[in-house]
Amino acid sequence: MTQRSLAPAKGGGSPALSILILGLSGFVLVTTEFLIIGLIPQVAREFAITTSQAGWLVSLFAFTVMICGPFLTARLAHLDRKRLFLAILVIFSAANLLAALAPNIWVLAIGRFVPALALPVFWGTASETAAQLVESRHSGRAVARVYLGISAALVLGVPLGTVAATSIGWRGSFIILAVASLLLTVMTWRFMPHLSGASQAAGSHEEPSPIKDRNFLAHVGLSVLVFIAMFTAYTFLADLLENVARIDPSYIGWWLMGFGLIGLLGNWIGGLVADRNSLFATLIFTVILIIAMLLFNTAAQNNLFLGAVLGLWGISYTALFPVCQIRVMEAGKKAQALAATVNVSAANAGAGIGAITGGMVIDHLHLLQLGHVSALIGAVAIAYALLILRAKKPV
Repeated sequence: MTQRSLAPAKGGGSPALSILILGLSGFVLVTTEFLIIGLIPQVAREFAITTSQAGWLVSLFAFTVMICGPFLTARLAHLDRKRLFLAILVIFSAANLLAALAPNIWVLAIGRFVPALALPVFWGTASETAAQLVESRHSGRAVARVYLGISAALVLGVPLGTVAATSIGWRGSFIILAVASLLLTVMTWRFMPHLSGASQAAGSHEEPSPIKDRNFLAHVGLSVLVFIAMFTAYTFLADLLENVARIDPSYIGWWLMGFGLIGLLGNWIGGLVADRNSLFATLIFTVILIIAMLLFNTAAQNNLFLGAVLGLWGISYTALFPVCQIRVMEAGKKAQALAATVNVSAANAGAGIGAITGGMVIDHLHLLQLGHVSALIGAVAIAYALLILRAKKPV
């Protein structure tokens, strides 16, 4: 990855502290996206709408990220990163407060739409900033540490949403997020060093676009395939645990928590392997994902075996987030912020398509076939990755 010089502000903290702040910010921002999943029943009851209608709040966020992310990041990547992160955190704080006070579903939708515009800008620039804060040989680990915020949000987001829905109410949960965003705004202002945006250093107002680079587009396509494979089964993991593994519904939340917690190990391993070769890392963890998918139905008959397979699944699933981000950023070369955001959009596209694919498998085949279809898509992703490798255009 390219390195640009830092221009630390007075009172700026160490690179490790800055990366920690970015990771904590990522946790709050991504939790804002996924928390709503656990709040849908209460929101539907309060606004007298169906749960499927309330579910559009999830889709609104995801598709806004997918569609608007690359454009907004390209337009904003030239800004000083400290000021940009401050603006994003203030937006999230205000939007979460608006959501907490929403008198109707339309105002709540606005409270979801606005932060969805800012989230991909954060992930695009935060990933690049983390890489700039350390020596290039440690950039993969730095990005993985920031992505630990995503992993933790994915682990805790939905469970926290469920807890919030039964204890403090859905409005209280958004107030907590608003306060957390505000606290991180203060931390960013106090400890984050100033860092010129991409095109400030280049003397332009836009990042050079990698969109016409066939190698870059190939890597984006690989991310889409990988995330389709990941989310075809993961979207319905709770259903698999309840109806295939016959886990008591009251314990499913703990199994999901365990899945995510062991997956945090995958985040760390993924950063280490990606530092050596990000395309190779993609291949390795996709193979592990396929193995877990193929073993799940058999493992469902024994809790110990099931725990081991879920461990493999969790490690591969969580590792592929930073691995794909690092790989696409490297392919994006001098436009790493834009490249990172394009990958976030690709991940959202893959997650959405994967969820649709998984639903079709359940409707037209059987729940038991989810792992097989996910493994098949993973095999396609591996074949595609080998074609990229064969083209002799390593990242």
